[in-house]
Amino acid sequence: MKLKKILYGVSFAAIVIAAGSSCNKAKFNINRNPNNPTDSSVTYDVVLPSALHATGTIVATQWGPIQNWMSYWSRSGTYAPSVIEETYQITTGFGNGIWNACYDNNYDYNIVQSKANKAGAPFYEGVARIMKALNYQMLVDVYGNVPYTQALKGSGNPTPVYDNGLDIYKALLREIDAGIALIKGSQPSATNADKNIWTNDIMFGNATTGAVGDVGAMKVKWAKFANTLKLRMLLHCYAVAGINKATEIGIINTEGSGYIDAGSDASVQPGYKSDKPNPFYNSYKATTAGTQSVNNVYYAANKWGIEYYGYNGDTYRQTHFYAAGTLGYVGVPYGLPPTTANAAGAVASIGASLTKTNSASQCIFSASESFFLQAEARQRGIITSGPTAAALLKTAVEENFRYLGDASYVADAATYMSNNAGYADVDITAAPLHAGFPAGGIFTILSQKWFAMNGISTLEIWTDYRRVPYSEVATVAGANTSHFVYGAGVDYAPGPAISVSPQLPSGAQIPVRYLYPQTEYNYNAGNVAAQGTVVASTRIFWDIN
Repeated sequence: MKLKKILYGVSFAAIVIAAGSSCNKAKFNINRNPNNPTDSSVTYDVVLPSALHATGTIVATQWGPIQNWMSYWSRSGTYAPSVIEETYQITTGFGNGIWNACYDNNYDYNIVQSKANKAGAPFYEGVARIMKALNYQMLVDVYGNVPYTQALKGSGNPTPVYDNGLDIYKALLREIDAGIALIKGSQPSATNADKNIWTNDIMFGNATTGAVGDVGAMKVKWAKFANTLKLRMLLHCYAVAGINKATEIGIINTEGSGYIDAGSDASVQPGYKSDKPNPFYNSYKATTAGTQSVNNVYYAANKWGIEYYGYNGDTYRQTHFYAAGTLGYVGVPYGLPPTTANAAGAVASIGASLTKTNSASQCIFSASESFFLQAEARQRGIITSGPTAAALLKTAVEENFRYLGDASYVADAATYMSNNAGYADVDITAAPLHAGFPAGGIFTILSQKWFAMNGISTLEIWTDYRRVPYSEVATVAGANTSHFVYGAGVDYAPGPAISVSPQLPSGAQIPVRYLYPQTEYNYNAGNVAAQGTVVASTRIFWDIN
């Protein structure tokens, strides 16, 4: 402790509506072309709530390996090693769920967009455009170049070309603008094509008590969410010349709604309950039968991560991101071979402030992340007016404590920050602890973002790790020029901690991307081959430092 302190088309929504949670072996048939689906006969208003729930499921459940790589979680000693993941020797069969889920989900949003457009339902169409952009942002950030302009056409084009990641980002910014304009210009009523948006929009409406009178507030919330998504993308590209950040911030400012507010996490809530539970709870806490989920046994606290919270005297978050085992708040070194000492139950596990309850809403974009993004943009001069970076960072930390259920979140966040005054991973005004070590500023913002986004926005932390080199904030000899380093700037062990797997090849590094799925090499061979040789060290377009 411190001294001071895909599938381009199979409709997932249609599957959910028709079959609930049932499993179909045909879905996993390797001889089936996943790029050649059949269309759905469901209507846009029926598909939207299911599609929003599916997005919540993606955000909640697809990031376990990255949680491990970023030193939040580890495999418990109850399970045998996951050699491919823990040695970073990923293959075309690793992580396909993200690809499949995002394209499935976007096919559903494409149904909403197309059918709402034909019916004259601009609110529904606008929501679909924005949510498609979110999924494509995730796809680009995980895989790089992906099918975009020719995707989602089903049998009309089962072999879509791959688009450049930067070009996709540029197109998404305009798609988001179009979505905002459609929503703001809509006039939903009880009888027109936008009817029931107040209940079918399970993110900013209310599936149970929504009313047409809610629409005005819903419009503002959608604009704030969309602007915050754009800000996330702009910061991913902070070093990329191909996107003019000043111009894009000008568009956001002209629109005028701002960003996700304090106390206003963007979350989906279709009416989760014990037999239809919150996705994170269902995956990482308990099944619908109330029994412990497999993931709750599989995942344990990462030793480097849980001890870093302790090193900072960050007791509240240490004890809420994690649940104590019989040994207390003890973590497992990532990749450690199984032993009785690190078995599930003995070591710390996923905490109750993450799993929450089976009826809790599912967060898609937290207010805390919104303020971290604003703080970084202000610090970099991308945002040039309004609250200072320090003030925005303070709110970001407060909002994270609030998200975790702290009734005294303002006071507790202030105490935590005060106890760490002078340390650059908490204090944005701190001087370097030693010559060449990072000062406050960007190092503080990204470090605090790491502390805050555990289990909440894991992809964003992996993106930060890849896009900002440690050499940007530290001049010490040997400062890493390819990725961020947490902890070392305040005399803690450098992280994320590298796997301790006995099978780890010499010089192995945390991957900076996933590989394209094997189904692409099976069914879209020419277009995926055009991407050249892609390995785990092949960088995403914004990873240019």
